Amino acid sequence: MIIVHHLENSRSQRILWMLEELGFDYQVKRYQRDARTMLAPPELKRIHPLGKSPVIEDLDADGGRVVAETGAIVEYLVEKADGRLGPPPHRDSALRYRFWLHYAEGSMMPPLLLKLVLSRIPLMGKPAIKRIQPMIDVHLDYVEAELSQRPWFAGDDLTAADVMMSFPLEAARSRAGLDASRPATIAWLNKVHARPAYQAALEKGGRYAYA
Repeated sequence: MIIVHHLENSRSQRILWMLEELGFDYQVKRYQRDARTMLAPPELKRIHPLGKSPVIEDLDADGGRVVAETGAIVEYLVEKADGRLGPPPHRDSALRYRFWLHYAEGSMMPPLLLKLVLSRIPLMGKPAIKRIQPMIDVHLDYVEAELSQRPWFAGDDLTAADVMMSFPLEAARSRAGLDASRPATIAWLNKVHARPAYQAALEKGGRYAYA
């Protein structure tokens, strides 16, 4: 049994989707953000010192095991599932898999997060956002070019790389200019959202504002 410590409107929605795709037995423990600060509640620090979400507890592991950080959790689940949703066998596809797995948080999320923070700063934030958006557009154009060549990020099949990329692209669609002008990316997002496992994860996770 896996327990997912799930914060509303957060990266942990990806973990629920991943678990549904893999068919693992899991339970969701929900946490609400502070209505004023939008930060995670202090209760999460009882699970992991950083007090962040997602965090999972694998009760089937010897003595139990706590795993934090989305990418680390995703890789842990791939290993636990004997490689399902992991890297494809072909070397080029495997390299793409590793690239997108790390690109999601390492390259694409920082400017998206910066834009979100700046949008909450009156007056001074607006001029800064004008300088951030072109940086985001570079990423969106790159993603569009890649998804124009193949149905999924690593190749012909869904992998954990797609799971990782879902959150930044949902964020981009919500607040950073991703629209119908990039049809391959929109088609990919729509395909993700239509998956039964994704829909089941939404039901179990509760309120989710698509980043």
